[in-house]
Amino acid sequence: MKTLILRTILTAFVLSGFHLLAFGQKLAPGPQVLTFHSDVDDTEQPYGLYLPKNYNPKKKYPLVVMLHGAGSNHRLALRRVFGKSNAEGESDVEASRYFPEWKDVNYIVISAYARGTMGYQGVAEKDVMDMLADAKKRFSIDENRTYLTGLSMGGGGTMWIGLSYPDIWAAIAPVCPAPPAGTLEMAPNALNYPVYFFQGDQDPAVKVDSTRKWVQRFKDVGAQVEYTEYPGVKHNSWENAYKDEFIFSWFSQFKRNPFPERVRFATSQYKHNKAYWVVFDEFTPGTTASIDAQFTAKNKLEITTKGLLSFTLKLDGHPSFKSKLPLELVINGQAIKAETGSGVTLTQNNNTWAVNTSGTFASAKKPGAEGPMTEAIADRHIYVYGTGGSPSADELNRRRTEAQKAMEWSVYRGDFIGRVMVFPRLLSDKEVRPSDIESSNLILFGTKETNSLIDKFSDKLPVQLNASATDYGLAYVFPVGARYVLVNSGLPWWTLSENPNAMSRQNSPMPMNNIARFQDFVLFKGTVNNVIAGGRFNNDWTLPAKEAEKLKASGVVVFR
Repeated sequence: MKTLILRTILTAFVLSGFHLLAFGQKLAPGPQVLTFHSDVDDTEQPYGLYLPKNYNPKKKYPLVVMLHGAGSNHRLALRRVFGKSNAEGESDVEASRYFPEWKDVNYIVISAYARGTMGYQGVAEKDVMDMLADAKKRFSIDENRTYLTGLSMGGGGTMWIGLSYPDIWAAIAPVCPAPPAGTLEMAPNALNYPVYFFQGDQDPAVKVDSTRKWVQRFKDVGAQVEYTEYPGVKHNSWENAYKDEFIFSWFSQFKRNPFPERVRFATSQYKHNKAYWVVFDEFTPGTTASIDAQFTAKNKLEITTKGLLSFTLKLDGHPSFKSKLPLELVINGQAIKAETGSGVTLTQNNNTWAVNTSGTFASAKKPGAEGPMTEAIADRHIYVYGTGGSPSADELNRRRTEAQKAMEWSVYRGDFIGRVMVFPRLLSDKEVRPSDIESSNLILFGTKETNSLIDKFSDKLPVQLNASATDYGLAYVFPVGARYVLVNSGLPWWTLSENPNAMSRQNSPMPMNNIARFQDFVLFKGTVNNVIAGGRFNNDWTLPAKEAEKLKASGVVVFR
């Protein structure tokens, strides 16, 4: 009898296990932490999640994306957006350990960790977009009710990411925002969603005059803007902005229109080249290209461009577009009639626009192959030192240490801003596998004489530093296959002292930050403050004539 009972219990247990495997284990409602796999450095990256009570995967839910401020994290951010500040006398460390109870809202909420305090460009931007993609895979999200908000550094990230990907959001809400460089030019991108700014007028960190100017800038470009300014409030304006779950009731008024009648879009990067039914195919990276495209009637558009060489209209599904009828366009005053299909591409040549029937473009720069050097470290990448030339043990250690200096993102920066939690790999040229070359951007240190990978790619690379030019530094990014290589020959790009043995060279700012001062290439002598030549490659990845002459005149650069 006991045996029968035991078998019955075991059978029930096994069947219940199969049931869980078959139907999946449900997450509990409320606040919690999930992770996604990041291919930047093969780590699991955390993000905060709020799942509403009685979540039903057969229904579509609105989604709020929350971005934390400097010195904060995803757990605190999830509390903040629900209006939950720290308890009296409680530190952020203590508040991060638990989630208090709060009023249920019928929203899914996700809050990015984004590697700590590094802003929301580069790897952190990618993390936010990867988090969003992960949430969309896991949960039933309403694409037309997706919202973005954040405070301080996260308020700046709300502006940057909100304007870089304008066709994702139904509304955005920056709180005491500190936006990064390059945000201003993208303000016109907010044409088709509302923006709500919040700011304390006594804020010592983000000055009220700065936010007022941002509000006016958005109004000037015709965006729908709301602004609340809190008298006497310092850098804690989020306590008012998010009080009593206010942000959710404000967001609830708005839905995204995936097919607006008018699109205004500006960008300087191919990685941000799309808005609604407009795709930028060719422009000069690093300079702002823009479009203002508006339907004036069925199949009729009036378009104004600036700095744009080619673009595509993807109009299928638009209520003002009939696929069986020709498309009538006026581009910068020039009338064009186009037979329509799945997309119409227009290309400019000598200020004259025409339908591009070949589908090819003059520029070799494109998404994933546009520069600048910071783009090589904004995605998956590996730092590689060379073993060539029969180096002594001391020399080999010096090469490794130099490359290691560049790959050590996670250095301690004090209690408040902490570490940047990015962990790329460091390898010798002998250890790099074919899969690494295929999947990763390569940050290569040395010359073709000392690094076998630089030698391997030398027939593709535009320039090389003479191995004897030990008092010079050459760094540049260049596409090889589907990936970037970033070559650093001679002095490293973070050299601040003319004495290569000086302590200030080793104690210089974080190399991953210092590289942002350059564009596609730089040649310097002694110190990065003594630049000989530098700038952007042309759109076909050739050197500008003026800078090429400077490189030749240096006598230390060998051209392919």
